[in-house]
Parts: sequence; C-alpha cells; structure tokens
Amino acid sequence: MTAPTVEAGPRPTAPAPQRQKPRRTGGMARSKRREAIALVIPSLLPILVLSVAPLLVGVGLAFTDARLVRNPEYTFVGMDNFVRLADNSFFWDSFRIGMIWAVSVTLLQLVAAMGLALLLNSDLKLQGLTRVLALIPWAMPPVVVAIMWRMIYSPNAGPLNAFLGSVGLPDDVNWLANFSTALPAVIVVGIWVGMPQTTVTLLAGLQQIPDELHEAAAIDGANAWRRFTAVTIPSLRPIITSITSLNFIWNFNSFSLVYVLTEGGPGGRTMLPMLYTYLEAFKNRNIGYAAAMGVVLVVVVVLLLAIYLWSQFRQDRDSTGK
Repeated sequence: MTAPTVEAGPRPTAPAPQRQKPRRTGGMARSKRREAIALVIPSLLPILVLSVAPLLVGVGLAFTDARLVRNPEYTFVGMDNFVRLADNSFFWDSFRIGMIWAVSVTLLQLVAAMGLALLLNSDLKLQGLTRVLALIPWAMPPVVVAIMWRMIYSPNAGPLNAFLGSVGLPDDVNWLANFSTALPAVIVVGIWVGMPQTTVTLLAGLQQIPDELHEAAAIDGANAWRRFTAVTIPSLRPIITSITSLNFIWNFNSFSLVYVLTEGGPGGRTMLPMLYTYLEAFKNRNIGYAAAMGVVLVVVVVLLLAIYLWSQFRQDRDSTGK
C-alpha cells in the first residue's frame, strides 16, 4: 500500500523589501542655511551700517562738489575732483611723506621689536614684570602718547634737551618745529608706540621654535649669529611677513598721533595723506574733494591688502606643497 503523493505547491516567497523614502535633504539644507543667516546677521549689520554704507556714501560724494555747510546742495561733477587731485602737488607730496613714514616706522619697528623679543625670550629675572612693562606703550591711548612726547620734545623744559645740555650738546633744539628734525622725531614716536605689538607677536613665534634646532646648530659649530640667521629667521619668516604687512597698512593710515604732535607741520614736513584729507574736509570744508582723496587712499590700501593676502596664500601653498 503506497502513501498518497502530495503535489508540491508554490513555495511561499518572502515579502519584497519596501523601498525607503528618500530623506528630504533639501528642506534640511534650507533650514540650516536660514539658521546660519540668522546667526550671521547680528554681526553683519554693524559692518554694513558703520563701514560699508559710509564707504559707499564717500565714494558717491567724490563725484560731487559737496561742501560742509548748513544747507548743502550737491552737484554731480563727474571726474572733476580726480582731475583736480591729479594736479595737486601738496597731496602727492603728503603721499610721499606718508610712504616714507610707513616704510621707516615699519622696518625700524621690526628691528627694535626683534631685539626686544629676543631679550624677553631669554632667562631674565622678573621676566613677567618686564613683559608687562614692554606692553605699556601699546596700552596707552595715542593722544596721551602724543602729549607725553610733546613734553619730552619741548625746546624749553623738555627732558631730552636737558639731557643733551648735560653732556655738552646743543640744548635748544625745537624738535617738532624744525624742518630737518620734525619727521625723524615723529618717526621715533611711531616706532615706540607700535613696537610692543610686534614684540608680542615675535615673542610668541620664538617660543614655538624647538630648542633641538638651536642645539643641533650649536653642535655643528654655528655661533649665535649663524643660529639666528639659519634657524630663527627662517622659522619666523611667516610671522615676519604677516606682521610687517599689517604694520605697514596701519602705519600708512596713521592720523591721531601725528595730528596731536605736529598737525602736519612745520611747513607740511609731517603732513600724512590721511591728515591732509582730514584738513581738507573739516578745515577747508571741501567734502567732495576730500572724498576723492579718500577714494584714492582706499584704493592704495586695498592694493596693499591684496598683496598681503597674495603673499599669505603663496606661503600656505608652499607649506602644503600644493
């Protein structure tokens, strides 16, 4: 007796996996973008209101004959202010003086700050106090610094002339009113004011240089000067480039220090371009003409900033090898 055969039916198949619905990444991206904009706007508004808007207004005034009067009436004059400025020998002379000032102060600041940074990086007694004292010129307001140095340079009761008289040198020099000494005297003040900032930056770079590099150079027979030129300077080159470029831009835009010291005198020997623009705007009341000067100076500063950014980009590219 045989068992009955059972016909095999179709095997049950597993249910097909359901396709997952694609995530709505577009909505999430838009939401994150809105959040980012909401976070940026509070910091962006002051820049737009206090920097961009006045800049645009100044550029617009450069093409008018605006004057600083009670009821001003502006007339569009096109490029007349710039044509007039091209023939203004006093402005271009102030530009030349500004370049002398910026280059001299920047380079001498770097040399003096390098020496002070090397000194502060050594094992000094009361090192913390010494570093704090080195920052005093940076912490003082420029107007206070200018008043203090005017007292030092005073031809009658200034300590500088008193010291010169005590060692048998001429003690009646009017440092800020003499044609030959006014600009060097102002440059000395500019170096003294800006040196702490450069010193702190270089000191931070010196502390990042491994001691092993100096020890290896000393073992190879390198003296102190050779170690400075072969180890210290190459290690600080990116910092030196950055701080020198920024210092040059800041020094070129100097105003308050020279204004309080000399007001551009004597005879325009210390007339920086920013100071000349200020006097043209608020003393001669030629707002439109002064705005044209400001546009020229902005273009110069932008070019300097572009050179600085290009040098930084090149250094970053060289360091990464790309």
